[in-house]
Amino acid sequence: MKTDFNDFGNSQVAKLPDHLRQFVVSQDYDNYTPVDHAVWRYVMRKNLAYLSKVADASYLKGLEKTGITIDSIPNVKDMNTILGKIGWGCVCVDGFLPPSSFMEFQAYKVLVIAADIRQIEHIEYTPAPDILHEAAGHAPIIADPTYAEYLRLFGEIGSKAISSAQDFELYEAIRHLSIIKEDPNTEKKEIVQAEKEIDLIQSNMGQPSEMAQIRNLHWWTVEYGLIGDLNQPKIYGAGLLSSIGESESCLKEEVKKIPYSIEAAQQAFDITEPQPQLYVTPSYTHLTQVLEEFANTMALRKGGLEGLEKAISSNNTCTVEYSSGLQVSGIFNNVISDNGQIVYLSTSSPTALAWQNKELVGHDKSYHAHGFSSPVGRLKNMSMPLENMSIDELMSLEIEVGKQLSLEFESGVNVKGKLINLSKNRKGLNIILSFEDCRVSYNDDILFQPEWGTYDMAVGESIVSVFSGAADMAVFSKDNPFVPSELTHKIQYGEKRLELHKLYQKIREVREGKADKQELTSVWQELVNHPKDWLAAVEILEISSDDSLNAEIKKHLINADVDEITKGLIKDSLSLIE
Repeated sequence: MKTDFNDFGNSQVAKLPDHLRQFVVSQDYDNYTPVDHAVWRYVMRKNLAYLSKVADASYLKGLEKTGITIDSIPNVKDMNTILGKIGWGCVCVDGFLPPSSFMEFQAYKVLVIAADIRQIEHIEYTPAPDILHEAAGHAPIIADPTYAEYLRLFGEIGSKAISSAQDFELYEAIRHLSIIKEDPNTEKKEIVQAEKEIDLIQSNMGQPSEMAQIRNLHWWTVEYGLIGDLNQPKIYGAGLLSSIGESESCLKEEVKKIPYSIEAAQQAFDITEPQPQLYVTPSYTHLTQVLEEFANTMALRKGGLEGLEKAISSNNTCTVEYSSGLQVSGIFNNVISDNGQIVYLSTSSPTALAWQNKELVGHDKSYHAHGFSSPVGRLKNMSMPLENMSIDELMSLEIEVGKQLSLEFESGVNVKGKLINLSKNRKGLNIILSFEDCRVSYNDDILFQPEWGTYDMAVGESIVSVFSGAADMAVFSKDNPFVPSELTHKIQYGEKRLELHKLYQKIREVREGKADKQELTSVWQELVNHPKDWLAAVEILEISSDDSLNAEIKKHLINADVDEITKGLIKDSLSLIE
C-alpha cells in the first residue's frame, strides 16, 4: 500500500486498493487562483438560481447535506468529512480516467473529482472533467440513498464490462482533446487535428463493446439524465447540472425527450457537442431495473462461448470463471469450440488463478508466466461433473494422486499424465488437477507436451462468467499499473494574466471583509488594462455600494465588445444582481 496516501479519515477512501490509489493526486488547494474561485462562484450562483426551478428535488436537498457553497471551491478534505456521513468518500484525479477504473471507484463508493477547474474562456461548458462538474454536479445527488445505490451498483457492473482495443484508443484520444482544449495556449490547428483523430477512430469502432454500451447508459443517466414526467422532466444528470448553458437548453422542445430504457445502450454520444436527445426516467428505481436488464446480457452473467470470444477480441486482461468457481485471469488468445460449446481455452500472457476473487497460493503470474490452457467440459460417460465428485467417487474412477491417468472428455480432449496434486476449494469442489509428464490432445492436435513442464488442468464443465480485468486486481495489477501517459497541462500564466489575478484577489478580500469597499474603485480603474475580462466587473458590481461606480460598470458591461455567448453570460449576471 502507498505509505503517503491520504485517506482524509474517510473509511471508504481508506478501502481503495493500490491499483486505484495510483490515480489519486493532491488537490493542491492553494494553487487555485482568485479567478478560479470567481469562476466557481459565477457558475454556482447562476446555476442555483436556475436549477432551483428545474433540478430534481434530491439535488437541491443534497447541496445542503454535502455543504457545497457558492462562494469558494470546496476542499476535498472537508468534502470527505461530510460525504463520510452518508457512506461515501472522494479523491482528486488528473482528468479523465480509463472507464473501467472510473467505475471501479464508484463500486468502492468513492467519487472521483478532477482537481482542475475550467478556464474562464470555457465558463459555460467544458468537455474536460473539472471540480465544478464533479463536486457541484455529482456530489450533491448521491445524498439520495436510492440514487447512491444505483451509482455503486453501476460501478460494480460497469467495471466488469469488456472493452475493445478501439475503446481504449478512443479514450486516449478524448482525454487528449479535453486536455488541449482547456489549455489557452493550444493552437487552433492542434485542436482541429485532435477532433479529426476522434472522428477517424469513431468511424472504425465496429460493433460496440460492452464497455461502449454501458458508457452510453452512464452518459444518458449519471451525466445527462432527466427524471419525472416526460413532458415536464427535472434534471439530475451531473453534466447538465454543471453546465450553465446546457442546463437551460436541454429542456427546450427541440431537444427530443425519450423514455429511458435499455435501448439507450445503443445510443452513442458526442462529448464535444450539446445533446440532440435526452432520456427521461420515471424514478431512480427504474434506473437500477434497466441496469440489471443490461447486466443480464453481459458476459459477466452469461459466460459461455460468446463471453470468451468477447474476451479474446478485447486483447486485454480478462477473467473466465469455471462452474467449479475457479477463476483464470490473463489475456485470452484462443478457444476451440464445437457446436457452440467451449472445448479448450488458452491465454498468451502471464496468468493467475483465483477463487472468489482471491489469488490461489502458488498460481500467480510468475508461476504461469507463459500462459495457461485447459479443457472445459465433462468427462466422457460421466453423469456427474468432475468438480462435484467426492474423494470416494474419484477413487472409484482411479483418479488418485500418484497414479497415471488418461482422462477423456465428451468433447474428445484427452489428458494423459501422472496426477501429482488435486486442489479443492473451501466448498469441497475440485478445481485443479496437476500432472507431470503430461500430454494433452484433441483429435490430431497436440495441445500440451510433457517437456513443457507441469500441466495444471482447470476443472469445470462450463464457463459461467467472463469479465474484464483480473479476479484479484489488488495482487494481479500491483506490478503492472496503468496511468495515462499524458497529464493535464499546468497552465503557465504570463505577467499580464498574473496582474489580473491580483485584481481578482483584491475583490475577493473585499467580499470576505478583509479590505474596505473603497478599494473597488481603484481595482475598476486598473481593469481598463484588461479589456477582454468581464467577470471581475461583475464581481465588483455584486458587492459595491457606490451608485456612481455601479452605474459606470453596468454601462460598460452592457456595451462590452464581446461575442454572443459572453453577452448572454453578462446579461444573466446583471439579471441575478438586480
